[in-house]
Amino acid sequence: MLAPLATCCLLPEPLQLELGPLSWPFQAFQEPKASAPATAPAGGSQPALGDPQAFAPNPARHSAMPCPALLLPKLDPPGAVPTRLFSFFLSCTAQTSSPSAYFNSTSREVTTSNPSADLSHLLGPWQAMRKCCCCIPRYLRLCLLTIVLSVPGGGPFPTGQITPVKRLMLNYREHRISSKVLCSQEVPCSMLASSRDGFRLPVWRSNRLSPKEEQELELDHSDLGFMGELWNKHPPWAGALVSKIRTMEVMEQSLALQTICRCLDEYSQNPEKQQVSNMDSALPKLLDLLGLDPKKAEERGVLFCLYGLILCECVSSEQVERHLACLLELSHQPSSQREGIALAVGLASTKHLKEVWALLEHLGRTRFLRAVFTSPEPHQDDVLKSSFLLSAILLTRALRRESGAQSYKFTQIPELIQCLLCMLQKEPNFLASLFQQKIMLVILALSNLRPSLKPMVKSKVLQTCLRSLYLLPPTESLRSILPPLEPVPDVMMLYKKTEHALDLLLQNFVSENPSMDEVCFLLQHMEPWLKSEKSHERKRAVQSIFLLLQHVVDKLKLAEEAMPSVLGHQIGLLTLLWQDKDETTRCHAHQCVFLLLQLVVQQKGMLVESTRWNKIRNLDTRASKELEMKLYHTVKAFEEDLTVAQHTQLVLTLLHSLCSCSHLRCDLACKLLQLIFSEPSIRPEQVAEILHSLFQELPSIQFKSIQQTMMKAITDLGTQHTQEVVEVIMSLCHPSERRLLPLWKALAAHRRLAQKVITLLYMKLKLRPSRELIRPPQQSQLISLLALGTIYELLYTQEYRDTIRWAFAGILLGLLTQLHYLFELGMVEGISDYQEDILDAKPLGPCRTCLEALKGLFWTTQYWEVFAHVKLLDGWKLFEHLETYTEGVTLLARAMAHYDCEIKAVLGQAVIFLKNTEERDNIIAILILTEFLNSPKVAQHMSRKVVSNSLNQGLRNPNKLVQAMSLNGLSSILVHPKKATLLQNHLMGLLDSFLQPKPTDLLGLMEILGDLMHRLSVQVVGAISLKIAQHLLPLFEDERAEVRGGAIFLFGNVIHNGGKKFQQALKTLTSQALVPLLFHLADSCPKVIMKAKFTFLRCAILMKWEFQKEVFSKLAWGQGLGAENDIFIYMVESNFGSYQRFLMQAFTYLGSPHTTLKLAAMKFIGGMLQDYFTELCFCLKKDDMKILKKQLENLSNDPDSTCRRFYHKSLEDIMELSYYVT
Repeated sequence: MLAPLATCCLLPEPLQLELGPLSWPFQAFQEPKASAPATAPAGGSQPALGDPQAFAPNPARHSAMPCPALLLPKLDPPGAVPTRLFSFFLSCTAQTSSPSAYFNSTSREVTTSNPSADLSHLLGPWQAMRKCCCCIPRYLRLCLLTIVLSVPGGGPFPTGQITPVKRLMLNYREHRISSKVLCSQEVPCSMLASSRDGFRLPVWRSNRLSPKEEQELELDHSDLGFMGELWNKHPPWAGALVSKIRTMEVMEQSLALQTICRCLDEYSQNPEKQQVSNMDSALPKLLDLLGLDPKKAEERGVLFCLYGLILCECVSSEQVERHLACLLELSHQPSSQREGIALAVGLASTKHLKEVWALLEHLGRTRFLRAVFTSPEPHQDDVLKSSFLLSAILLTRALRRESGAQSYKFTQIPELIQCLLCMLQKEPNFLASLFQQKIMLVILALSNLRPSLKPMVKSKVLQTCLRSLYLLPPTESLRSILPPLEPVPDVMMLYKKTEHALDLLLQNFVSENPSMDEVCFLLQHMEPWLKSEKSHERKRAVQSIFLLLQHVVDKLKLAEEAMPSVLGHQIGLLTLLWQDKDETTRCHAHQCVFLLLQLVVQQKGMLVESTRWNKIRNLDTRASKELEMKLYHTVKAFEEDLTVAQHTQLVLTLLHSLCSCSHLRCDLACKLLQLIFSEPSIRPEQVAEILHSLFQELPSIQFKSIQQTMMKAITDLGTQHTQEVVEVIMSLCHPSERRLLPLWKALAAHRRLAQKVITLLYMKLKLRPSRELIRPPQQSQLISLLALGTIYELLYTQEYRDTIRWAFAGILLGLLTQLHYLFELGMVEGISDYQEDILDAKPLGPCRTCLEALKGLFWTTQYWEVFAHVKLLDGWKLFEHLETYTEGVTLLARAMAHYDCEIKAVLGQAVIFLKNTEERDNIIAILILTEFLNSPKVAQHMSRKVVSNSLNQGLRNPNKLVQAMSLNGLSSILVHPKKATLLQNHLMGLLDSFLQPKPTDLLGLMEILGDLMHRLSVQVVGAISLKIAQHLLPLFEDERAEVRGGAIFLFGNVIHNGGKKFQQALKTLTSQALVPLLFHLADSCPKVIMKAKFTFLRCAILMKWEFQKEVFSKLAWGQGLGAENDIFIYMVESNFGSYQRFLMQAFTYLGSPHTTLKLAAMKFIGGMLQDYFTELCFCLKKDDMKILKKQLENLSNDPDSTCRRFYHKSLEDIMELSYYVT
């Protein structure tokens, strides 16, 4: 009746909510004491007999106590019934049972007219199960035991089989019955498997508990209740009664059953009623007909027995089902009523088990599934839990003493353990009894049964048991948190016993499966406690681990095949406790690491070297020097004994601990990591995982000293595995995020390491698969793009400045070829949208990144003049399109040759690139080579033969551009020295034409002069440069913008071709050109402005101004009055003593026909008069003042109001200045 009801009790909680409130058919009721009559309690403390409130919903009850019943299928075949009976036995333990004396004496006085009749085949099992089931509720256990032990041999089930449940129960019989009788009544247990199924049987350990613990688990056997007293003596009337029942007709049996059921129903509705009503007057007649005393009608126990006997002898299954259903519809609330129903059902099941079981299934799914009981009082819940625990203890003790228990599988053990764990979870956070200890010991015993516990079940056991003990307050506080109890328990004794029970449980688990995997599995569940912030929790966990490992080392021999990687993680956690504040924790942590390493060595089949282990084990870690030595030897042991995977997990654990708030813990981890990284203990295959973890942990490290130490560790790691480290760092995130810079900086700590890093990046940059092999989604994942982005970031990293210059030539040609490669792939998005003067966090596109890296290569080194040269000529824009790309390379190469920018190294790289098979390499190499041939310094670095061979090789190149440029190079002066004289003569003829007052085609003439001077050496064109420069100055003011721009641009080139002999003369001439050039920065023609900026900067470089780079910044990106004022100050301050000349030149521009130049002159004059008034007083003369006044008077009648305002304002300054000029 009740096993089916248990089917809903272990459903997952969401499913329970779906089904609605579940009933608790095993609701505990407070039964009357032995001296009290069996009456319903008064008041509201207990529902009255038959009161529907007994089934009132109370959801709180469902969470108060877990149901120990097991999930069962809807309806098993007959052969599976014993499975349900075992489940039913477990479910019955959820019902408490207090002693009852409902029938104090009446049951002992039953008489019968047939004393010779005997029901020993039914009564023997009751006596056998008395001790085994004393704590099961009466009406459930009686029903259970009757069904289990009284199945007739002639039923639908095989005979001659003794089930484990039966054997378990028979072992506790006080008086054994013959095996012949039992064999005729046996039922196979389908839930169990014979040992013949091939299942590996674990060794049965009945001595796992000490004798003292066995004594603690002894039970106080309770009374079985009135049914037990009824069957203690065999009623003499039983046999004759059965004979008379068999002679009754079917109709007579039905009428008899109806009469008894009505009487029982009346009794249940009026418990205090002593007389039978007129309606049931047929009952005494029935008793008399059956040979019983009619007075027995008042004894409900006799009526239940009679009802069961009649059902047992019924032939019709339909009749049995109908009348049994009527019986089960009676009230189940009074304990005597429940026991009587159980007895009747059990008797009926002796011949009609199939029908009885089917009806119980149906009843459990209909009536009890819809009903719930009221919430019990707190003490009732405690009784419920205690009763369940005692029943579980009884079951485990019985199974442990049965030698054949290991021949079967007990598939319901996990559910029973789950119930025990639920009870353990609800225990308060203090120790007042051995309740927790006994639960652990019961679980220990259950875990030894077949089949072995699944890892999930075992994991739940470990989590719950560890939590129940470790979460207790510190031992010194256990007594203070106890509630008022009498007598006061010995808390320390309780704690030690509970702790010992946990240790036994752990040892039992590893003894069942003696392997390293099992050890690691157990340690995994202790990891949270090893990392706890509370000292006492760490202490308890380490102590448990120490005892467990000691047990494994001393008493077990582990399998040799298992080497779990998680062991490294666990060793790391224990090692980190070497600096714990608690001395006991430190000591146990040392021992644990030692024992684990010892197990690892034994797993490998190696002998433990005592000398090495003593170095680890015996050093005193309180002394800093000894601690360092011990750490060193420990790191060596880790390297030698752990597998690569274990060692990796160890390192990852140490890295993760760097983020701890405990400085001691971080410091220890940091020292260990530094030792590990400094020694060659890291394998190449470990680098990726280690660096990924370190990258994740670095931002969370709280202590700066730890961060600095880890940067040194990365340096050591990079020194050992440079290629692996570089590849991993590149893969961590996109270079534009700049989170990788600390790692790259760490690799630049040593010059040679930094050079290796840059070399590897250069090699990665050259990994360029052809366009046909690249799909569009893969373009952004090219390794060359990651290398490009990394190089771009490192260009602006101070630590790599010297290394970048060391690799300048390779990086230059690598970037130039990479840009051409990106053009080939069509990855030009965003290259022309970039604005240098706007800071934008948006990542750059590949082409833009490459171009910015190319510009940064010059800007961040000492060759910023090359960058400025190209920038002021708008040359960088030539690199934004493939059509103008070659022009940009030529302009860049000319600037490099002019400023002697790594000519030797770049020339060598160009020769190598010219030999490559890639067309883009050949194009860039020949462009650079032919432009460098115009530099006189090429002859110092490369012989004429090598140059000729390279150019001749270019002639055989299939690319037309390479052929043309090679032919052009072969016509250079370096290859044909005699050509220099011809060009010099041609230059002198052009110079004569240029010096004429009105030369024809002045623009073409200036262009040819500039080209010839570029090709000829400085020694040849020195004197010519001076003449040309002198003649160019007046052309600055030409009315034609093209002429002004051409003259200004040629002037900038000429002043750098004079050589040392004419350098001073050229500087003087340059000083005279500064004011005109400054004013032409405001020219009306943009092209003239651009060339004026270019020449102005070249003048500053020639004259070696102090703030050359700042001047360029203002010329390139400066805007507004601020930039103009800065340029004015740089120029004046860099030409001390030139104030008079600057002012006199500026006044001449007041009559300029160009308005922009006139306004520029006014600003300049105003600035000089305001900022340098004192200096002008000392350097001007009277004649100068007359000239200034005369030129200023020309503005008095100027139609422009701005000029007139300037006149009036400046006139006062000039008049005041004249007073001080002598």
